[in-house]
Amino acid sequence: MAELVSKAKELQAQIQEATSRLELSSLEAELEKLQAQSRQPDFWNDNLEAQKVMKQIAKLEARTTPWRELLDGVEEVLDIARLNIEGAEKEIGPQLEFLKKKFNEYKEQLKLNGPYDDHDAILTLSAGAGGTDAQDWTQMLFRMYQRYAEKAGWQTALIEESAGEEAGLKSATIEISGPFAYGKLKGEHGVHRLVRLSPFNAESRETSFAKVEVTPKIDAPEELEIDEKDLKIDVYRSGGHGGQSVNTTDSAVRITHIPTGIVVAIQNERSQLQNKELATTILRSKLAQLQQEQHAEKVGELKGPNEQAAWGNQIRSYVLHPYKQVKDLRTNHTSQDPDNVLDGNLDPFIEAYLEHVLGE
Repeated sequence: MAELVSKAKELQAQIQEATSRLELSSLEAELEKLQAQSRQPDFWNDNLEAQKVMKQIAKLEARTTPWRELLDGVEEVLDIARLNIEGAEKEIGPQLEFLKKKFNEYKEQLKLNGPYDDHDAILTLSAGAGGTDAQDWTQMLFRMYQRYAEKAGWQTALIEESAGEEAGLKSATIEISGPFAYGKLKGEHGVHRLVRLSPFNAESRETSFAKVEVTPKIDAPEELEIDEKDLKIDVYRSGGHGGQSVNTTDSAVRITHIPTGIVVAIQNERSQLQNKELATTILRSKLAQLQQEQHAEKVGELKGPNEQAAWGNQIRSYVLHPYKQVKDLRTNHTSQDPDNVLDGNLDPFIEAYLEHVLGE
């Protein structure tokens, strides 16, 4: 029994140290405040605001509940041990092993403690050098992230896409919603290179590029304030795709952030107001990402996108011919099964990146 008590106290100390780093008490205080707000009789009078609060409650519960259950669980084990009841070892031994296993799983969350890591993610994929092959490669990456999200139990929503002339995609923007979606996907931000036999060019060996931009979805204006005078907003008539009818109203919106030159154009929603709101959310998300890259305290300090998002700065290489390999050029993590990776099995690369960032 003494050995089990010693192990329980050691695990308790590890959990307490982890929850201290997570600032569990502060998160629980914020959660309690929002829950009290949600119980007010007039809470649902403002439906949109209420939905935002409920979403924040869900995020905080997902972050705090597992740790609180761990703390309570190890305290319960110690309480039983203190009673020194005959045969208690058979009960608390397996329980302690279970808690230790859960702790090791939850420790991964500690790697996701950035300011926006618990946010949903917006991914924008753009074809680079390589013509039709690059556009096909962009669509392959689009499918890869959709499969990853599907396996994680996350939701995806297409914001916009532009089809390639012959195949694939020129560009696409998707929203991925799930616990710590941005925190897990942020390491995918950069240029991805593909080497293969081209299916479009007499099976010659081709190298093509696609850029993946990953930004946290910032839909609360107070999280990142933008000065209205820094925005240039244009409205224009949406164009249809293929046989679709052309929108007869000026509902499409293009927003330019003058200081950085970032442009966001949205035309897929029904109204100008919806397009403007979505474009503003995406712009705010791009600025938040840029702010982190440039370590700027204020949006006003930002410059245009820096070399981290430039072509040629590939983060990962996918080779399908003459051999098979996927290699992350930052972490050196390698897989000899690119088909498995392209089917959305990205966790080993994501975990390697998070470990790499922690070690810097």
